[in-house]
Amino acid sequence: MKISFFIFIVFSILSQSSSQSSSAVLDINRNFLRSGLSYYILPAIQGRGGGITLAPTVINQTCPLDVVQEKSDQRTGLPMTFIPINASKDSIIREFTDLNIQFTGVTVCGQPAVWRLEVMNGQWFFSSRGTVGNPGRDTLFNWFKIEKYGGNSYKLVYCPTACNTCMPICGDIGVANNERRSVIVSKEPLTVMFKRA
Repeated sequence: MKISFFIFIVFSILSQSSSQSSSAVLDINRNFLRSGLSYYILPAIQGRGGGITLAPTVINQTCPLDVVQEKSDQRTGLPMTFIPINASKDSIIREFTDLNIQFTGVTVCGQPAVWRLEVMNGQWFFSSRGTVGNPGRDTLFNWFKIEKYGGNSYKLVYCPTACNTCMPICGDIGVANNERRSVIVSKEPLTVMFKRA
């Protein structure tokens, strides 16, 4: 009897932890985020800028553009879609899943605008020159995750597991400097929510 009870407890704990690790991400209306649909990424805290968009952060920069946060709270940014590494039948986006983030209907340098991690002058930031799919060493900088952060908020994370033999840096995504450029931060990630476009 004691052994059966112990097995039941262990199974319950494992079931809970596996369901927590694959919880569905929700939008501001408490609907599941789904691949193939477009969303605005907005700050979860009012008064801290607007939604996520594209802009040059270097003088005379036209290609590629960088991923930035709108300075005005009134601006929603550009819509984007989330493309998981393994598409599910129900198309639901789940936490801790590697995914590409692509601006909907936007091309930069003649290519779809997909998030990519870059480095310049020792700072890690995000541009629009990524590609969709093909997980592995060559696309390591194109994979991101969504994780719960606080009550109904989320954070965006760069810590891909899309390459089994790679050892990427890991970090939360926040904003920095006057351009509101999206960067890897060691504390205070940008807490976000998702609104259907």
